[in-house]
Amino acid sequence: MATLASSLEILLHWQVLAALLVGSIGGVIIGAIPGVGAVVAIAILLPVTFSMEPIVGLTMLLGIYGSSMYGGAIPAVLINTPGTPVNVLTTYDGYSMTRAGDPRRALALSYSASFFGGIFAVLCLVLLAPVLAHVAPQFGSREIFLAALLGIVLVILAHRGQIMAAGMMAFFGIFLSTVGLEPVRYTKRFTFDFAFLSSGIDLIVVVLGLFALSQAFELMIQRDTRPKAVKITGGLFQGMFEVFRHKRVATAGSSFGVIMGIIPGVGEFTAQFMSYTYAQKTSKTPELFGRGSPEGLIASEAANNSVPPAAMIPLLALGIPGEALTAMMLSVFYVHNVVPGPQLFQTQMDFIMALYMALLILNVVVVAFLMVSTNTLLRIMEIPTRFLGMAILMLSFVGVYTLRNSLTDCLIAIVFGLLGLILKRLNLPVVPIIMGMVLGGIMETKLRSAQAQLKTPLDLVNRPIAALLALAIVAVIALHIRALFFEARSRRLKALETDNA
Repeated sequence: MATLASSLEILLHWQVLAALLVGSIGGVIIGAIPGVGAVVAIAILLPVTFSMEPIVGLTMLLGIYGSSMYGGAIPAVLINTPGTPVNVLTTYDGYSMTRAGDPRRALALSYSASFFGGIFAVLCLVLLAPVLAHVAPQFGSREIFLAALLGIVLVILAHRGQIMAAGMMAFFGIFLSTVGLEPVRYTKRFTFDFAFLSSGIDLIVVVLGLFALSQAFELMIQRDTRPKAVKITGGLFQGMFEVFRHKRVATAGSSFGVIMGIIPGVGEFTAQFMSYTYAQKTSKTPELFGRGSPEGLIASEAANNSVPPAAMIPLLALGIPGEALTAMMLSVFYVHNVVPGPQLFQTQMDFIMALYMALLILNVVVVAFLMVSTNTLLRIMEIPTRFLGMAILMLSFVGVYTLRNSLTDCLIAIVFGLLGLILKRLNLPVVPIIMGMVLGGIMETKLRSAQAQLKTPLDLVNRPIAALLALAIVAVIALHIRALFFEARSRRLKALETDNA
């Protein structure tokens, strides 16, 4: 009870509430603008949050992270263009409903499913908090090293069809994390006698380059467009309760989101496709999926919005981010010397509970805002893409320069911006670079910390949790190889059948 009171005291500070409001509403607006997304917005705002208290900065970023998918559903439903990449499946059934003349119902279903998924995930977090508080202290240096290694493996394997490319990008990110002074003896690594490389390559500079600047370049070189959407007539509130007619689908989708959010490197895409596939296979009307099925829309949006709260679990409990957005949030902790990990649950449980309650309030604020502002957001969607690209470019350079007042950082950001643009044009993954930078640094630090206790390589896995994590790494790789084997065999069989025909 004392923890709850202390959490409320933290949360009810006017700065925290203001950050929550700005982040929540700002995230919806950003999500509703095709071509921006939460990653770009958080990358631009990161330097601003460094001057804030940790709880204030994190609340703002969480607001953007958790609410952007609500906004991303609006263009997905109305103009068949997902506002954020994870709203892709929303276009399948949402836009079909709009074409059938019922955009109001599609948006109401989208909002209600998102709300259901968000609240469901937060309640799961609250119930899991005592368990995490008990389990997290069992993780020592070797366990966190193995958990980070598992995260790297999952990030790579999550990019099916691009395993080699994702692996190369992840190892490139790990290499970037080694540039500068190494953390034990402070010897220079890969600096090539350039003074500006002695302090390493800043994660935020890379993030702003790969995501924000590359997106700005992309918007500025493509044909200028101004999307148009149909105006919504009638109230949205009545349709909000339709999700309860499909409680099974909404609960299953939210559960997939929570599970996939907890596992590092998996995230919204896997949760979304698993939820959608489950809903289609168990539906009484599977033929409607992709043609305006309410179950398909609910499955997609419930899974999307249950991932952000769950993704905070590995970040807070182990200091291991699950994907690019939580990797950016990790830098906010480090700037303020707040170390996420096992000790956080023992020493600052009120801080963690305040974040959970902020996520709960966030969903209520967003839905209330959308009830009265959806038609206004349609005007924001009509911003010309080149103007949007120039605005992102300007804000990105301001953010990079204010980090260390360094023009060199701006030049490095441009290099990574061009690299990000090339990778997008080649359809190669960018996220593994960021995950490699973050998890590579964690792996090196924790492995060096554990070396004093390791006499043989087997000592790395001589404790129960370490052994389980090592087995999980082996199992994940083995299952992936098995899946590749069966896919190759299936292709050979189909080729033989074609030849025989």
